[in-house]
Parts: sequence; C-alpha cells; structure tokens
Amino acid sequence: MVQALFNGVIIKPIEEEESTHGNIIVPDMGKEKNIKGEVVSVGPGYHSATGAFIETTIKVGNVVLLPQMGPVKVDYEGVEYYMIEENKILGIIKK
Repeated sequence: MVQALFNGVIIKPIEEEESTHGNIIVPDMGKEKNIKGEVVSVGPGYHSATGAFIETTIKVGNVVLLPQMGPVKVDYEGVEYYMIEENKILGIIKK
C-alpha cells in the first residue's frame, strides 16, 4: 500500500455508471467531469511557515471530488490511484 506524506491524500477513483434510457446505454463521452473517489491514505499534516503543525481534516473512507487537472495519477500494483494535496480537493460527498 502507498502511504501519503505531509498534507497529501491518496484517492482510489470510483467509476461512474453510464446513464441508460430503456435498453440504450448513453456514454458520457466528451464531457469533462470532476473525479470522484474514496480516500485510502492521508498524511498526518504539515508545519506552517510560522512553525505551527496543521493536521489534515480529510479522513480515510471519505468520498471526495477532485478537479480534472491537478491530481497525479499513479499506478501501483495494477491499481490506479490519484495523489493530491488536501487543500486542492474540491469537496467531500456526504451520504
């Protein structure tokens, strides 16, 4: 397993299902969408410029939205993950 450092977050993408109309599958081709994923690893936090330690607020198991541009795509042992700094995550999806 890959472990996040500092304020880094590692996310496993959740595949969105294609919409259907009757028996016809309508693919979402050409649409730019934000990336939805589940957090699998979170770094402990980082030290600010003043020396104060700032803990991460995202938790393992949260479902989050990532921007299309920004996260680093990593393939580890055949599984795709995204790595991003906590402050670049767009939001948490509450169930």
